[in-house]
Amino acid sequence: MEFFKIKQDIPFMSYGRYTTAISLVTFLFAVFFLATRGLNLGVDFTGGTVIEVHYAQPADLTRVRAQLVEMNLPDALVQNFGSSHDVLIQVPVKKDISGAKLSEQVMESLRKQDASVEMRRVEFVGPQVGKDLVENGALALLLVSLGIVGYLWLRFEWKFGLSAIIANLHDVVIILGFFAYFQWEFSLSVLAAVLAVLGYSVNESVVVFDRIRENFRKMRKAEVAEIIDNAITRTMSRTIITHGSTQMMVGAMLFLGGETLHYFAMALTIGILFSIYSSVLVASPLLHHDLDCHLKSPSHCGACTANPLASRVERGLGLDVLRLPVAGRVEARRQSPPQAASPVRLPGRSPPA
Repeated sequence: MEFFKIKQDIPFMSYGRYTTAISLVTFLFAVFFLATRGLNLGVDFTGGTVIEVHYAQPADLTRVRAQLVEMNLPDALVQNFGSSHDVLIQVPVKKDISGAKLSEQVMESLRKQDASVEMRRVEFVGPQVGKDLVENGALALLLVSLGIVGYLWLRFEWKFGLSAIIANLHDVVIILGFFAYFQWEFSLSVLAAVLAVLGYSVNESVVVFDRIRENFRKMRKAEVAEIIDNAITRTMSRTIITHGSTQMMVGAMLFLGGETLHYFAMALTIGILFSIYSSVLVASPLLHHDLDCHLKSPSHCGACTANPLASRVERGLGLDVLRLPVAGRVEARRQSPPQAASPVRLPGRSPPA
């Protein structure tokens, strides 16, 4: 079903150089903020004690911080959690005191100021656990990225896989750059959102790339830019419906889900917006440049000089062979052109001139 039918192709590739330059500048800014400011890692990664308390009246965060400073806890993080009556206190690991005893001391100090304060929950994360979570999280990002490259390489060709993984990593770095610049808390839920964005972004890239590959077989006389513009335009209706529906759900979590889901939904929102942008205006221009190199300057491309007789479409897509599954493996079989029928010779007659 196509609700938003666009009759004329939108010339996305004519803006490819500008969008790629903008993406490069944004990417470099994100890397700069990651290198200079770093991520504000939550207790999940750094280790420490998390205490959630509830006040009968709106809490005064300034007085709460002052009390923690008097307890020699100046590095404790104090913030509202869902409402002005709920307060979340995060205290880093203290070597000379256990988490249980520290939480008791904090509650005693808070009750001296306001006897109505109640403890809702308390969590402890050891430093070794936090270190393991950091390593496992980085390993998960690496394995997901390698899996995406391998899938696209098998599904399409290496040129598609390279363009897609550059766009996907672009999305991830942009999300991390936002969290580094604004110093939002980076927790396990945010890491889960980043991994979800990777899968979400590659899905968008697969849809666009599949239509591009289909157009190369149908529009044999068109230019590469026209083929890619047509593929993106034909998928715009699906993109609007899919991403619009997803963002409605994520927006509900962002504005109505409370503090627990806020940064998770924020990471998803940034990822959804940039996954649309990167699939259309980052991955596609990179693929356009690569295919244009093969089609217009085959002497500078090793893949083209290796098979100079390959057709225009086959050289551009790397489809000079037909891949067929044989006994659990992939066998390359060259497609040979159809042979012309030989003339029939009748007895007693010479062949026609």
